[in-house]
Amino acid sequence: MKSELVILQSYLGDVDRHKEKYKTLEAASTNLRELIYRIDDLVSDCQNRVDYENMRSRFFSAISLRGKNFRNQVGKKLAEINRDIVSMRETLNIIPSMISVCKSEESGSSGGGSSWGRVRWTSDIIDESQTVGLAEDSKTLKKWILPCNGSLQLIAIVGMGGLGKTTLAQKIYNDREVCSRFHVRIWVCKSTFGELEIMKGILEQLKMDDHRSDRNVLLKRIHEALSNKKYLIVMDDVWSIDDGWWKRLLEGLPKTEKQGSCIIVTSRNEDVVKRMGVEEEQIHRPELLSEEEQWLLFCKVAFASSKGKCKDIELKHVGKDILKKCAGLPLAIKTIGGLLSSKCQLYSVWKEVYEDLPCILADESKSDDSLMATLQLSYDHLPLQQKQCILCFAIYPEDYEIEVDQLANWWIGEGFIHKKGTKTPRKMALECLSELISQCLVEAVSKRNYDGRVYSCKMHDMIREMIIRVAREESFCSFDENNTNIATMHSRRLGVTNETLLQPLDGNSKLRALLLTKANYIGFTKQVALAQVKSLRVLDLSHLKFDESSQFCEVDMWRWITSLKRLTYLSFRDVANLTKLPRSIKKLWGLQILVLGDCINLKKLPRSIALLPKLVVLDVGNCTSLSYLPRGLSKLVHLQELYGFKIPNARISNACHLRDLKDLRDLRVLQLDVMEGSMIEEDELTVLAQFQYLRMLIVNAGDRDDDIFLERLEKLLPPKSLEELYLRHFCGHTTPAWIAPKLLDRLQYLCIEDSCVLQHLSDRFRGSEGNKWKIEGLCLKYLPNLEETWDGIKSAMPGLKYVEVSHCNSLKSFSCDVKNIDSWRKPEEEDDEMN
Repeated sequence: MKSELVILQSYLGDVDRHKEKYKTLEAASTNLRELIYRIDDLVSDCQNRVDYENMRSRFFSAISLRGKNFRNQVGKKLAEINRDIVSMRETLNIIPSMISVCKSEESGSSGGGSSWGRVRWTSDIIDESQTVGLAEDSKTLKKWILPCNGSLQLIAIVGMGGLGKTTLAQKIYNDREVCSRFHVRIWVCKSTFGELEIMKGILEQLKMDDHRSDRNVLLKRIHEALSNKKYLIVMDDVWSIDDGWWKRLLEGLPKTEKQGSCIIVTSRNEDVVKRMGVEEEQIHRPELLSEEEQWLLFCKVAFASSKGKCKDIELKHVGKDILKKCAGLPLAIKTIGGLLSSKCQLYSVWKEVYEDLPCILADESKSDDSLMATLQLSYDHLPLQQKQCILCFAIYPEDYEIEVDQLANWWIGEGFIHKKGTKTPRKMALECLSELISQCLVEAVSKRNYDGRVYSCKMHDMIREMIIRVAREESFCSFDENNTNIATMHSRRLGVTNETLLQPLDGNSKLRALLLTKANYIGFTKQVALAQVKSLRVLDLSHLKFDESSQFCEVDMWRWITSLKRLTYLSFRDVANLTKLPRSIKKLWGLQILVLGDCINLKKLPRSIALLPKLVVLDVGNCTSLSYLPRGLSKLVHLQELYGFKIPNARISNACHLRDLKDLRDLRVLQLDVMEGSMIEEDELTVLAQFQYLRMLIVNAGDRDDDIFLERLEKLLPPKSLEELYLRHFCGHTTPAWIAPKLLDRLQYLCIEDSCVLQHLSDRFRGSEGNKWKIEGLCLKYLPNLEETWDGIKSAMPGLKYVEVSHCNSLKSFSCDVKNIDSWRKPEEEDDEMN
């Protein structure tokens, strides 16, 4: 059955690429997808049952009555599925010939006749690496803004979708001269929020959070906060002012003469900005990119791996032809450039993309559909795995900054991502996201400066509109007429907001993923509709809030959760009121990822947690009330990531000690938390060295300053496989002797932070002439007494490419500001010379 599933999924990929040509393929796609879901459910149930029976057979020899009943039920389902497969094959047999016909015909636009919603979220962050052609535009706007000393000035940036209005506004917002000109800067994305949310958002950026709902009170606070200040407000992506929100907000803003404040509005609708009060001479209309600018932007994206240089004359010719169809629109150029960056740099491959590409019209009234067709083409060329992953973005609200860890856990939990060779599912998930970003389908919001690892991301509004259309067509999730993700009887995936009604889920047997996105409450009672939802793979209740007054029934919640036999990912991150887990957690045989990080009142884990045979990730990081983990964790032999392992007091007999982890041979990430009374025994000093696959080690030393503990910590023997090391809250005067290039010859990134005691790097840390660090990234934060020189650091780490420093006042002659947050990066020319 597993083999049949793989074959059917491959067929589905072929069908989806060509279904718009024939209604037969469209119907086949719907039926095939439904069949694949049913097979996947059956395979999951059977695998979980096998695991259960294997565990049970250790204690009981007889076959249980429930086991016989399960086999009978599976037999019936299997017979039904086999009949449906036979019926489906008649359709599948004609698909290859139909696809052949599709390929031989000229591709039509997939965007015509579509109705696209208007949903968007933007931020003030700008990616300068993919920005060209804004110098003159910026100069024009700054001429209007900087000399102004009158009352409130209104300026507008107007143009078609994908033209770069938001990018231009971001550039102005972050310009140094503009920043120094205004006391306060505020960024608002109007299409995302209603009037109340806008006011609260403004107050939040003014560091004056207010949860009241009285608009008059909020507006009065805004007025008081901005009075006697020069302020800049960007109102991005304004579609309408019909409900009067703008008039009320404008009347409440201070307009003192000679104050020199400014509001910048971006919109696709010129009539709207004029009705907002913007004068004709204060409306800026960005032009399409010139041919030279188009080629520069295209090369930056398509040839990113060769630093934006095109060395093939044939590719240059076809690339220029492709640009003619993009009509000078930056979004189209970046998207197609991203698509080509993922393909072989062969003329025939690029020519095929050119022939599939619809021509975008510079006529604003007709451009949206052709631009959507271009974005659709980028989606169509994605592998099936990446298509499934990118559709997950459709459930998130417009104003939501998406955490990469949550995305990765979801993709792994639903089986979109699997391990490949020696690469773990986590590694594959991060690579998938990186590819989507490189193809300009997803935008990075926050990332690690050293290597660009992304922590959170978002999606351009027009790409999101295209993704929602596909998700709706494929029944990936359900939407209302405003493109808002909603719950229905047929929903497969749901992002819960404060406005979500869960009652329509009553009787839903298809829901596979449920995540709290823009909500922190969900009702759990015996009557809740979720009681009937049994097919969940993914359940993320991060930031959930409940107390005695919320009519929240924790018993009912756990009764429901532990009945979800197919659950693979469960998160309770940052749930402050969670104090314990029930013993019945052991019923979740298929659970692979359990996230409990930041649950500050979690006091105890049940021993039954060791009976989760498939657990790959266990996160109890920053659970400050948890003093130890239970014995038996050594049974979790598939564990790859363990965050928040508490080194216990030696006297706690039922605790899991460091020595008990020695059987977890597959660990890739380990976070050790030192607690009050923690002790490392002599026979535990070499345990870490046995983890031959460990790539990341995090040691939170707990500000312990007693000599016996520091002596034991000094003697730890780390694994040579380490690539990243974090040392926090360490109270020794010099770094531990094991942080040395001789012992950690594969280390690429080192972070030492939060130590008021540390004064020096050890002699072993400095290495010798023939034994230097291979570290490329170094982070030193909140080390006020660390006395080191820049020359000393560079001598020990000749391959250093990036340094981040913060509040290390005793560092000397560094190439960056050591007293505040600053960084240094090795110039690219030096790297080129070394290569």
